[in-house]
Amino acid sequence: MHTLEELDVYNLSQDFSDTVWFMVEKWDNFPKFGIGKQMTDSADSISSNIAEGYGRYFIKENINFCFYGRGSILETKNWLQKSLRRNLITKAEHETLMSQLELIHKKLNGYIKVLKENLKKQKKD
Repeated sequence: MHTLEELDVYNLSQDFSDTVWFMVEKWDNFPKFGIGKQMTDSADSISSNIAEGYGRYFIKENINFCFYGRGSILETKNWLQKSLRRNLITKAEHETLMSQLELIHKKLNGYIKVLKENLKKQKKD
């Protein structure tokens, strides 16, 4: 069995949330404590939900927390879009961050698929 720290999707989401944090940290106070707070919370929530699900005993619970993480991915995309529209980030920054989120989203979907397969196997046994 793997450890949480060996999950690629977990590590990618940790790195992503650090990137968002250090970017927002440089903003002026008004956007930092408005959009910035919301965006860092949702970015942090991705890896936090993966971690919480991983720590659950039942596979179904793990899957549910992965779904919460997927919701946090979409919420973060929303905040990135607002940040771009309000000239808080450049188009290049937006594209890079969105690309990272797309990869995390795909990896999380793959992880959910594996969990669902494991759940089916468990039910057969």
